[in-house]
Amino acid sequence: MSLAATARSIPDTLRQDVVVDGRHRLVTDEPERLGGDGSAPAPHELLPAALASCVSTSLVMYARTAGWELGEVSVDVDYEHRVTPRRFRVTIRVGGDVDDAQLARLERVARACPVRRALQEGAVFEETLVRDTGPGLRVPPARAA
Repeated sequence: MSLAATARSIPDTLRQDVVVDGRHRLVTDEPERLGGDGSAPAPHELLPAALASCVSTSLVMYARTAGWELGEVSVDVDYEHRVTPRRFRVTIRVGGDVDDAQLARLERVARACPVRRALQEGAVFEETLVRDTGPGLRVPPARAA
């Protein structure tokens, strides 16, 4: 099963109206220093947000299934996006009374979250750029000779 997202530019801005899987909407923007309004997260800021929420959700789901009381779960992600390779520092806090064996298991669960696995394993990109020539008609760009 694949997931899909579509971003459409909002005219005369750097904002993007994004639809995720045809069901959820969000908006991105760029900071004022880059010509945006700073009214929404920049696209690259969604990456650490996705990782933090994925880790937290994975832990809560696992604990629910195991019958463990984690209390409040907090996941902080510090994303260094100006270095290569990119660096993520993940700090996880659980408020419940869990023992060392449970903590070790939760650490393995956190490392297995789908967003982390995707980032860690890498990705293959297949891109197509087309010229939009009107409603319903798309013509591929001319190829360089």
